[in-house]
Amino acid sequence: MMVNVQGPWSPLIGRLSLGAIPDNPIIAGAFLFSAVLGVVILGYLTFGHKWGYLWREWLTTVDHKKIGVMYILIGLVMLFRGFIDAVMMRTQQVLADGPHSPGFLGAAHGYLLPYHFDQIYSAHGTIMILFAATPILVGLMNIIVPLQIGSRDMAFPYLNALGLWLTAVGAALIMLSLFLGDFSHAGWVGLTPLTEMAYSPGVGVDYWIWAIQIASVGTTLGAANLIATIIKMRAPGMTWSRLPIFTWTSLSTNIIALTSFPVLGVALGLLGADRYFGTHFFTAGLGGNLMLYADLFWIWGHPEVYFVILPAFGMMSEIIPTFAEKPLFGYATMVAASFAIAGVSWSVWLHHFFTMGAGPSVNTFFSIATMIVGIPTGVKVFNWAFTVYHGRSRFETPMLWAVGALFMLLLGGLTGMMLAMPPINYSVHNSVFVVAHFHTMLMVVIYGIMGAVAYWFPKVFGFKLDEPLGKRFFWFFTAGTIMVFIPMYTSGFMGMTRRLDYIANPALLPFEIAEEIGIGLYVVSVYYFVRQLFVSVRDRASHRVGADAWGSARTLEWLTPSPVPFYNYAVTPRVHARDELVWRREQGLEAATAAHYEDILMPKNTPVPLVIGAFAMTLGFGLVWRIWWLTDASFLGIILTVIARSFVRDTDYVVRAGEVRKIEQGLRGNTPGTGGDGTQGGVGVWRPQESGS
Repeated sequence: MMVNVQGPWSPLIGRLSLGAIPDNPIIAGAFLFSAVLGVVILGYLTFGHKWGYLWREWLTTVDHKKIGVMYILIGLVMLFRGFIDAVMMRTQQVLADGPHSPGFLGAAHGYLLPYHFDQIYSAHGTIMILFAATPILVGLMNIIVPLQIGSRDMAFPYLNALGLWLTAVGAALIMLSLFLGDFSHAGWVGLTPLTEMAYSPGVGVDYWIWAIQIASVGTTLGAANLIATIIKMRAPGMTWSRLPIFTWTSLSTNIIALTSFPVLGVALGLLGADRYFGTHFFTAGLGGNLMLYADLFWIWGHPEVYFVILPAFGMMSEIIPTFAEKPLFGYATMVAASFAIAGVSWSVWLHHFFTMGAGPSVNTFFSIATMIVGIPTGVKVFNWAFTVYHGRSRFETPMLWAVGALFMLLLGGLTGMMLAMPPINYSVHNSVFVVAHFHTMLMVVIYGIMGAVAYWFPKVFGFKLDEPLGKRFFWFFTAGTIMVFIPMYTSGFMGMTRRLDYIANPALLPFEIAEEIGIGLYVVSVYYFVRQLFVSVRDRASHRVGADAWGSARTLEWLTPSPVPFYNYAVTPRVHARDELVWRREQGLEAATAAHYEDILMPKNTPVPLVIGAFAMTLGFGLVWRIWWLTDASFLGIILTVIARSFVRDTDYVVRAGEVRKIEQGLRGNTPGTGGDGTQGGVGVWRPQESGS
């Protein structure tokens, strides 16, 4: 029997009504901006006759490179949304500091009502962790891992596309909650009992549950796919001792994902049962246990921290040797450290609630376990330092981001060691000191991502990003990071708690002003990032690159043309050394071409993952608004689509050897500095020639 809900309900539209449209000028402005942007995009696609191209080349693709690019685009859009939330929170706190601070737009202090502020910080955390950092990292792993191991695609291309569209559905539900209904006000962790129906009778928590639940299924599928790809799809000679470090960190990361995201699914499933069926798994006083939810969530939540940071470590381990022009120091210890971090990540979750009264023995165990994480992390830091030592370091944009990530890791790691001590944790628990530490660690991820985007961008698109604008982006972003989080560490020590829409102590105003200045510097950095993309695309003809965009790359992916053709490698490479490209360069084989080509079997594009994603979207929407006929129809649609797909046997096509030779000859003519058509350096190189099937 379903739980009765407050307000009207009808069999046709469930809880939907005109009252679900928020009456808020800020949200109205966001809707107007989104509507105008949507009209511009639709107009471009329609009048530019791009719909056919979009359908054939992107919406139905199973090419791991294009899927990776779309993951990154989703992550960047959500990163922008999460950043806007951060701007609004910081501005609210600087305006609502002290009893005499003025109020605007109906607020007693500042310009945000408390309930609206609660939704913003809840959305900010959810978006930045699960819908910005995670999709971008998964996208980079999608693009780079198959190239680094000499594979033509992922082990399961169809499953790869399905994971993408399920992630997109989760992001779309969160964006929809901005304009229809509301979002959770219980924090990104879903604090119980606030998420129970008695305290959150609206649809906000339901949006939060189903957005994460659907997207986490996609992440789990992607993790299994990447693990299978690394284990089974390696080129001849690509032994375990020759795997690039980024591939090793991707493997450890996805082992974490495959084993932890199902735990999150269980936690959200039990919470959903409480809200929809009236069970009491987490209802104190009715047989439930609030700490059960905290344990389940953080058993996923802390391995998730290493899920996002281990790929960043791998990115740093690729960038630093390239620009230091030296082999990575301590390869074996780097691999061991990655798996040590992944293993220890499962034994530290309780440090998130040292104050719950578990007792000194339990707190001591989790304190020591947390400190142990610093050992393999320290191994990595020293290895990066020794790699740079006596190297010929070139501080191009990717290297700047990698070095910045190293400094963020030192600051975040040291404050993490402080928080691992229960007495200090008791003093600063639930303060913005903890927020500053957590964000500093996430800055390692952001710096790693930005360095990786600058580093691998020419491999994907065939031209470099503008270097001067990239450096301006880096320096303004770094200045903003310093100005936001150093004052936050200080105010946290002074007792400022987190999640405050109004700050009663006027003595904290100078720190809030400093943080607002930092936000302003972030805004400037975003301007330079957007300008860098625009200028780079505009001037792409003058920024063309060859296979090795940096002239000192070391791993296998830099052997392929830039951009990479849809089949990745015309001939499956044979790997001879850990730094394969360096070995070939020393042997004079870097530019060697194949004497003989063979037919290549490639997967066909399919609309099925997109169709399943569309059904998942209506399923999530129906569950949020309790439109049961829509929920049933969507679930049935998913099942029937999966069954129908199982009868399809014609899923591959053949690229004939002669066509491969022709494409390769065209690519060899694509030298840096030349323009050319799509075959000579645009994304047209990726276009599958399914006519050969």
